[in-house]
Order: sequence, then structure tokens, then C-alpha cells
Amino acid sequence: MSANLIPLLWESTLQTLYMVFMATVLGTVIGAPLGIFLATSRRGELLSAPVANTVLGLIVNAARSTPFIILVVAIIPLTRLIAGTSIGTTAAIVPLTIAAAPFIARLIETAIREVDAGLIEAARAMGATPGQIVRKVLVPEAMPGIILGLTLAVVSLIGYSAMVGAVGGEGLGDLGIRYGYQRFMPEVMLAVVIILIVLVQAVQSLGEWIAARFDKRAPRNRGR
Repeated sequence: MSANLIPLLWESTLQTLYMVFMATVLGTVIGAPLGIFLATSRRGELLSAPVANTVLGLIVNAARSTPFIILVVAIIPLTRLIAGTSIGTTAAIVPLTIAAAPFIARLIETAIREVDAGLIEAARAMGATPGQIVRKVLVPEAMPGIILGLTLAVVSLIGYSAMVGAVGGEGLGDLGIRYGYQRFMPEVMLAVVIILIVLVQAVQSLGEWIAARFDKRAPRNRGR
């Protein structure tokens, strides 16, 4: 591989990290409260609002059911409205965030639903308000599951960020398509794949390590 391509690989890796980081942050800001609400708003639950729960659940399911590459194309007008353009790294953050938010919401909902219902009843018996129960019981107890869910979301976003390279997004996917596929340079494609594998492995290992630190049920893991 030409030495001239190494700076391109570095630049593309930074662009991918930027897209994934921003989409994870924005997706969590949108998805976290949505996931908490979905986990606590069914009929008879802590924040009972069954109609809103059903409507939001349908919206989340619809967003998650749309294939990512179709979503990217379908929301091009919205991407232009928000980012001022439909190509480039910043523009790619819009579809990545829209794909990440409902995914993160469902992951957080699942993590919270795994919290022992007895803890909620105990908190209620002690006079805690719904907001206090969410902040001081549900979220802390579900934190290991939430961290593992966010880890899964980041890994998925790394794959999605490579996909946006096919429609004008920058990053490793764009580099692999332009040089590895269109210019018949398999060594570039191989380098892109290896970097993506390393990124996924690093994120997975870091996520599992952080989750173990928050897991009260496995104190032995904190000593590793």
C-alpha cells in the first residue's frame, strides 16, 4: 500500500470516530428519556400513560424497522435542513442519530425492565416519588445493562458509519468504496476492514469493563 494512503486512512478513521461519537451522544440524549418512559408508562406502572406508551412504541418500531440505507436516502431533505448539505461527515450524523435514538431507547427500556420490581415497591413504601424512584433506583440498578446496551449501539453505529460512505458520507466506508472498490485496490479495502474490526473490539472490551465496574452483583469483576 502506498505511503500516501496512510494519511487518508488516518483521516478517515478520525472522521468515522467523529460520526460515531456525535451520533452516540445525540442518540442517547434522545433515546435515554424515551427508553425510561417506555419502561415505566404502561398501564398501572410507575408513570402510567398507556396511550402515549403505545403511540411512542409504534413510532420507535417504525423507525427501527426501516433499513438504514433507505432511511439515509428518505431523510435527505431533513438532513439538508439540519446540516445544510446531504454529503459529508456532519451530514452523516443526522441519519446516524435518527437510527441510533430508537435503538438506544429499546435497549434502555429492556435494561430497566430487568430491575427487580420489589425494589420499586420498597421505594414506594418509603414514600419516594416516581421521579426519585427513576433517578435513585431504576437507573442505578439498570446501569450495567444500560452500558452494555450503549456498547451494542456504538458497535452498530460503526457498521452504519461505513454504510453512509456509499451515499456521500465520509469516513472509512467512503475510503473503502472509492479506493478499494472503484480503483481496484484490495489492500485499502483490507486495511479498512482491519481498522473497523479493531474499533469494534476496542469498544466491546471497554464497554464490558465499564459495565463490570457498575455491576453490584459481581464484585469480583471489579478487581480485574
